[in-house]
Amino acid sequence: MWKWRLTAVGVNLLLGIPGIVPVWLLWYFVSNGPLAEMGYTRREATENDGMMLWLVIVVPVVVVFGILWWLANGPVRRRVRLDPLLYWPTGVLLTLVPTLALIVAGSV
Repeated sequence: MWKWRLTAVGVNLLLGIPGIVPVWLLWYFVSNGPLAEMGYTRREATENDGMMLWLVIVVPVVVVFGILWWLANGPVRRRVRLDPLLYWPTGVLLTLVPTLALIVAGSV
């Protein structure tokens, strides 16, 4: 049982490393699109190609990463025997750890 829990932690932490790319793409799109329109952020000065180009890039990257993440976590979740309401949110948070580590390291 513990072996599979450690495997689940390892899988999600390792998937978090390439997961930095879709998280960054989502943030870039949201900060230059909807949040800039509402006045919460400022647009990137050199961003003049429009948001449609970003959607063409962001959607496939996020969808492919989401499918890979789900395919990697599905078999592990069945073997861990944890409640799905606990496993999936914990898996998402563990996947975000590398991104959060870079954010903290960049702000120091």
